[in-house]
Amino acid sequence: MRLNSVAKSILIACLTAFFAISANAQAPKLIKIKFDDPIARVQPNMWGVFFEDINFGADGGIYAELIKNRSFEFAKPLMGWSILRSRPQEGEVLVVNREAENAANPRYLQIKKMSDDFELINEGFKGIGVKKGMRYDFSVLYRQLQPGVKMVLLLKDSNKKIIGQGVFTPDQSGSDWKKQSVSFLARETNPRAKFSINFQGKGSIDLDMISLFPGDTWKNRKQGLRADMVQLLADMKPGFIRFPGGCIVEGTDLANRYQWKHTIGPIEERKMLINRWNTEFAHRPAPDYYQSFGLGFFEYFQLAEDIGSDALPILNCGMACQFNTGEVASLDELDPYVQDALDLIEFANGEVTTKWGRKRADLGHPKPFNLKMMGVGNENWGPQYLERLAIFTKAIKAKYPDFKLINSSGTDPEGDRFNLLNTSLRENKADFIDEHYYRPADWFLKNAGRYDNYPRNETKVFVGEYAVHADKKIIGSERNNWQSALASASLMTGLERNADVVQMASYAPLFAHIDGWQWAPDLIWVDNLQSYGTPDYYVQKLFSTNKGTDVVSITLDEKNIIGQDGLFASSVLDKGKKELIIKIANNSDQSQNLDFDLQGETRLKSKGTIDELVSENLKQLNSFENPEALSPKTSSIYLKGRKLNATLKPYSFNLIKIPFN
Repeated sequence: MRLNSVAKSILIACLTAFFAISANAQAPKLIKIKFDDPIARVQPNMWGVFFEDINFGADGGIYAELIKNRSFEFAKPLMGWSILRSRPQEGEVLVVNREAENAANPRYLQIKKMSDDFELINEGFKGIGVKKGMRYDFSVLYRQLQPGVKMVLLLKDSNKKIIGQGVFTPDQSGSDWKKQSVSFLARETNPRAKFSINFQGKGSIDLDMISLFPGDTWKNRKQGLRADMVQLLADMKPGFIRFPGGCIVEGTDLANRYQWKHTIGPIEERKMLINRWNTEFAHRPAPDYYQSFGLGFFEYFQLAEDIGSDALPILNCGMACQFNTGEVASLDELDPYVQDALDLIEFANGEVTTKWGRKRADLGHPKPFNLKMMGVGNENWGPQYLERLAIFTKAIKAKYPDFKLINSSGTDPEGDRFNLLNTSLRENKADFIDEHYYRPADWFLKNAGRYDNYPRNETKVFVGEYAVHADKKIIGSERNNWQSALASASLMTGLERNADVVQMASYAPLFAHIDGWQWAPDLIWVDNLQSYGTPDYYVQKLFSTNKGTDVVSITLDEKNIIGQDGLFASSVLDKGKKELIIKIANNSDQSQNLDFDLQGETRLKSKGTIDELVSENLKQLNSFENPEALSPKTSSIYLKGRKLNATLKPYSFNLIKIPFN
């Protein structure tokens, strides 16, 4: 069959167009990086972590205590405990209250052993994680009123099989309160064991602070932190640790607020407090959620020092959570709140000759912690916040003029509340404004250029809480999917590109117990024996361990890369390590062929590396069974002169490092 001239013309035109489109589709996009011309400094502490005792993150989490309600101070004194006995005797077990004598720790258990042996059983925090061969350290405060009681310590699995056993023999001398300990080994591994004390013999003994810790705590500190959880933090090399929260700081009312002075000193003198997340979520109630403050302000400072992070404490400003009671301290009664802030700075930094510096030294740390900053209030808003903040600022700056203060911009990154605070705080030349956003993935992508046009003045931004929140139908650990992490990475390129405006940022929250969470998503998930980092964790880790020192320009068609064809990018130099670091996300479902034109006089080496986080399944998760299902994979890349070609896989985050001389 012959084609007529018209048909030939149409065919030729179609083929020409097809090949032109194909050629254009295959032509790499040209990305320019001007690496000899830094445009902003990256702060050494830019990427940090946010810790709050939510989701059983402290008690039942990073604080390694295995006994729940160890001092019988819960609203129900025997919550977490049960008594197994064949013939109950009235008065054989009593909860005694001595509040007039000891307001911080009023209750103790009085055992009057008269007849058959019986067991006092503790269920732990969603069970007790036991590891075969692990040493377990038992301790107790006791007062022996009538000698003769022997205590057999037992770890049992769900079938009541004994998987660990020790014997505690009280000192027979004297009737004063004593602290004594004993250790024993576990025979088997079990994630949901229980601990019990089998009382034998006859006699009378008072017990308080019944405690059990694994032998493998972080740095082998007695009554310390869970090593696996701390190690995940240390591996991130966070620039700061923000603590103790969060809404924990505010409390449901002022009586429930976090008070740092109640959290230092001997643990038996730290006054337990109901956790404000105890009843916050009706669909996931946690009536057994309290704060023992075994992880207190000294331990927070110590943890920050251990892993090379700055401490960033947040203090109550005389306002309770405005979503709960909204209670405020009268302005003429604000002095104790302000004094707490001043005393904290002295506790952290004061010489040992000062009152609070001496308290720090007495706790074993004569060297100052070098605290540089603190937050005044958390997610507070309105004129009532501004007037209280002004009082704090005046007092703190008068004594410590170079000390940096973090100011709240409320709960949302836009709207009337935000606008009032953002405008007022900038007019008052605030050091930092703390912005929070929990939004869908689309919001994160649309806001990657949020700070491109922010004022470049003395007021800086601290993005103190952020996380992509997936559809509400997705719950628990499944909210930490790859789509959310990729969107976070995309926004973070915008934070990094504007490092002269956004000087610190931290994902939130940090930890969640798989059987005890109230809020999701969370960076790290744990159970009683294991912990794993989510895809979000690996995004945060890549940024934090590759923060660089100086931002350099990276553009596509002379524009910041904030969503063109699904691309988001930033670039930094690390002058110490002598590396050019490119961070680039591909949010499209297509591969992207890119040419990087590396403009500058600095001599680049011909071989670099690329770390890829990638999955075409946007619902991809990590899990206890497969904790690194989505984690960085490293390979080599090669330059041709000052040109680099790279093909980014669909739905990928890529970190490219190129050494230079």
